[in-house]
Amino acid sequence: MARVALVTGGTRGIGAAISRTLHKAGYKVAANYGGNDEAAQKFAAETGIKVFKWDVASYDACKAGIAKIAAELGPVDILVNNAGITRDSTIFKMTPDQWRAVLDTNLTSCFNLCSLTVNGMRERRFGRIVNIGSINGQAGQYGQVNYAAAKSGIHGFTKALAQEGARFNITANAVAPGYVDTDMVRAVPADILQKIVARIPVGRLGRADDIARTVQFLVADDADFITGSTVSVNGGQHMY
Repeated sequence: MARVALVTGGTRGIGAAISRTLHKAGYKVAANYGGNDEAAQKFAAETGIKVFKWDVASYDACKAGIAKIAAELGPVDILVNNAGITRDSTIFKMTPDQWRAVLDTNLTSCFNLCSLTVNGMRERRFGRIVNIGSINGQAGQYGQVNYAAAKSGIHGFTKALAQEGARFNITANAVAPGYVDTDMVRAVPADILQKIVARIPVGRLGRADDIARTVQFLVADDADFITGSTVSVNGGQHMY
């Protein structure tokens, strides 16, 4: 029977590429999304992937969402924590709401969903968890103390979780993308984007499929000896 994979933030950008890649590989994919109904329904119609709307920052909403997926597709064997937002500002101007929104959506969501799925994975003695970090969680980035803190937290969270899950055949790994050609990056002013690309040794932005293929590798049944790792997919921009 095909394993069930939940991808948060799974209907746009990197998340959509991950959802499509896992779907094509034969997994039963549940793509979570937070707000853009039009984009989510278009994605579902184009791919045949089931979409589920809830706020990943809310524990209760995550609990209800996991239960709905279990009822419609089966228990979650593979969890990809991809959902993320930015609220960029220097710390001199950053508000508590900007801080909390990013930490809750990007980091607390990982706790919410892992805590709600890991017990079932333990009982079935199989689980694959991939948390999407960032180059900016490794190297920092001006104007992103909230985002960098959340993504750096994901990297540490993953290492600790890997130690807890290992004897139950549950792996936990992180993927740290560099600058990827998504709507968020395309919104960067052209002159700044040109400077970013100039710092990437391979000479281009990443593609969402670059990240998706890495995730597909890490969630495979026979990737059971890889856990606690952070895989950098950044074209050589930051070697960590």
